[in-house]
Amino acid sequence: MRTIAITNQKGGVGKTTTAINLGASLAVFGKRVLIIDMDPQGNATSGLGVEKDICVYHALIGKRTLKSLITPTEMENLFIVPSNISLIGAEVELSHKKNKERILKELLKDIKDFDYILIDCPPSLGFLTINALVAANSVLVPVQCEYFAMEGLAQLLHTINLVKKTFNPTLKIEGILLTMHDKRNNLSKQVEMELKRHFPKYIFKTLIPRNVRLSEAPSFGKSAITYDIKCPGSKSYLSLAKEVLRYA
Repeated sequence: MRTIAITNQKGGVGKTTTAINLGASLAVFGKRVLIIDMDPQGNATSGLGVEKDICVYHALIGKRTLKSLITPTEMENLFIVPSNISLIGAEVELSHKKNKERILKELLKDIKDFDYILIDCPPSLGFLTINALVAANSVLVPVQCEYFAMEGLAQLLHTINLVKKTFNPTLKIEGILLTMHDKRNNLSKQVEMELKRHFPKYIFKTLIPRNVRLSEAPSFGKSAITYDIKCPGSKSYLSLAKEVLRYA
């Protein structure tokens, strides 16, 4: 079982889109996948057509087991532990708890029957993201192809290294994923070249394009794979899943 945290403290870079569609793509290839929605906005939850009052927050505060919160989606092999706005309270309520950084890691010990666990992190480097990094085997970093793409990336990599030194010595970088790429746009090409120059070992070959169908799918409570498997966005995430599987 591999656990991948999908994180970037910048918002709007495609973390949730990646969690949903990489998860769905791995499921297409016959892998059992669990998405854990660790973002209080709950977009991965609603984006897969799930609504729950009881969510990951109740596991973090010790009122439910994580296993009891696993919810099937309409797609075979794809499951989710949902989130909602109540998750905002977790950091405050658990601030004095001993080993609070390891809560999710401990909860995951009961989860056995999945090939992949994808953790959708909030756009911050706070308590919830640190829990995800401590629990994960690796980190996937979506980066939008825009002018400020590299802003904050050094800080995120520094945080990953700190977590590695302090809590999780085997944590590795799964890869940096370029999202919202427009091959007609010179800026996209420049950002791609700059990131490849600075982080040559980490850049996925797959580029995620700007794609209307990819943006539309969550409003129907579906992954793009379920909504339109032939659209460019779906094809790109299927390609990304092959990369992830290849380097397993």
